[in-house]
Amino acid sequence: MNTNKIYAESIANEYSVKKTSKVVALKKLDRRAKQPAKIFAFTFGIASVLVLGVGMCLSMKVIGSGSEMFVLGIAAGILGIIGVSVNYPIYGKLIKRGREKYGSDIIRLADEIAHEDE
Repeated sequence: MNTNKIYAESIANEYSVKKTSKVVALKKLDRRAKQPAKIFAFTFGIASVLVLGVGMCLSMKVIGSGSEMFVLGIAAGILGIIGVSVNYPIYGKLIKRGREKYGSDIIRLADEIAHEDE
């Protein structure tokens, strides 16, 4: 196997003019349908987990002291648990909205790709 030839072809492919194909367009549409839901789910999930962690620290008196911090910690912990609990259902609704918005275009393009070879 001539590795120099393979390496040269891979470098040449990087600099060649690329045509936008239907498969690339299909991948972009699929990404556009799912990406907002993923971004929201990660951001909201991380924020909820941080609130839950701060609540745990306050209730165990790792940070702060006194009974009011304990109560505040429990409230923050409950708020964090609620946030983590509703994250996946919200993600599901956002994915469904993205599929409804871009679904017809994705199906049309996928049908064109599938019937292109026939």
